[in-house]
Amino acid sequence: MVSVGRIARAHGNRGRVIIDPDTDFPDERFCPGKTLYVQREGEVAGLCISDLRFHRGRPIVAFDEVHSMDEAESLASTDLRIPAGTLGSLPDGSYYHHELIGCKVETVDGVTVGTVSGVEGDAGAHRLILEDADGEIHVPLVDAICRRIDRIGRVIIIDPPDGLLALNPSSAARRSD
Repeated sequence: MVSVGRIARAHGNRGRVIIDPDTDFPDERFCPGKTLYVQREGEVAGLCISDLRFHRGRPIVAFDEVHSMDEAESLASTDLRIPAGTLGSLPDGSYYHHELIGCKVETVDGVTVGTVSGVEGDAGAHRLILEDADGEIHVPLVDAICRRIDRIGRVIIIDPPDGLLALNPSSAARRSD
């Protein structure tokens, strides 16, 4: 299962929720009739979307299974997931976040930089969040820097411009030690 969003909070008194989407395809992921999966009390449960509208870019959703504000409030901060097998293929050079998370990142010279722990940003400006022994490193996810992405081998080769890795807070902390 892969995450497509998180329930931010209840909306109104009829069981609707506001979702913080984690997808570039919110119109597809949150349309009526689609089922999203949540984990509650150790069990996986499906929630079928019965109604959708957008407000300021965020989906406001009604689920068939949620009828009251109290039920909606109990879902706050819950991850919404779909089976990985239901994801469509992407154009060349595009990646799902879960395909990048966990990849080892090395420079073109073979120096290990860290491991991808997350991907942030919107459709225009994504960045890889790397974890190394001293903290986080942020690397723009652009062709000029990310020279090769090997999803099968779980390795990303980067060619960072001078100073990029030093801009990160963890790198600055290492220089002052």
